[in-house]
Amino acid sequence: MTTTAKESVTVLGLGEMGAALARAFLSGGHPVTGWNRTRERADALAANGAVVAETVREAVTASQLVVVSVQGNTAAREVLEQAGDALAGRAVLNLTDGTSAEARSVARWAAERGAEYLHGQLMTIAPGVGHPDATVFYGGSRGVHDRFRAALDLLGGKGVLVSDDAGVPTLYGMAVHGTMWGALNGFLHAAALLTGEGIELTRFLEAADPSMSALLSLLPSIASEVDRGEYALEFGGLRHHLPSVDDLVRESRAAGVDDDLPARTLALVRRAVADGHGDDSYARLVEYFRKGS
Repeated sequence: MTTTAKESVTVLGLGEMGAALARAFLSGGHPVTGWNRTRERADALAANGAVVAETVREAVTASQLVVVSVQGNTAAREVLEQAGDALAGRAVLNLTDGTSAEARSVARWAAERGAEYLHGQLMTIAPGVGHPDATVFYGGSRGVHDRFRAALDLLGGKGVLVSDDAGVPTLYGMAVHGTMWGALNGFLHAAALLTGEGIELTRFLEAADPSMSALLSLLPSIASEVDRGEYALEFGGLRHHLPSVDDLVRESRAAGVDDDLPARTLALVRRAVADGHGDDSYARLVEYFRKGS
């Protein structure tokens, strides 16, 4: 019985996240070569069977798939530059955080040096790497994504190629985080208001569960309205939100709770209504965020 050897993987940057990535590849049976600016951080990985290279060029030469996980895309490019012409003909997977413009810049730079480029946005912390429910957004070379799909699946069971544009995964990640922070901040504002009145949050959630659960169910219809640019509706227009938001602002102020979040919402709704959009859905406010108003 013969078995096919799995392709080797190089991981540049062996900090908390980079080490987790390397361990995921090792657990899947891939030979791993690692490099880190500080050699000491690589010792534990070496004990697990990884080869630790002395230079970036040596590490890159060891594998067809080169994974980068460092602090920022400026650092990612500086590290990759140390490989010189060894990058040519290899696949680069950059899992470094940053902006969409930075990801596209590294993609162009890598292409100019003969490398195929794939950008990834990990939607998990280091302990979640490799979990079946961990999401990774990929963008860039479909060839790299498809050729190394089995290895990429070791990083998260919910990996998906979202675009041939290397900047899109970053935007997807920011969209998830922005929605998360908005929801969490809104809930914590509510928590401050409720607990200030001696109301237990757990009891509130028990009673409000149907209403709170319904919020997520609204997102597909809001997304459809935004995609179409059509916001008019028969019932529940923005003008009906206005009194409730105003009440929340006044209640917050009276309770001594920070009112920045609801006051910002009130300003947006007021402006939209004043502009003649009182019978439009809440999705209309996307136009005001686009204007930076």
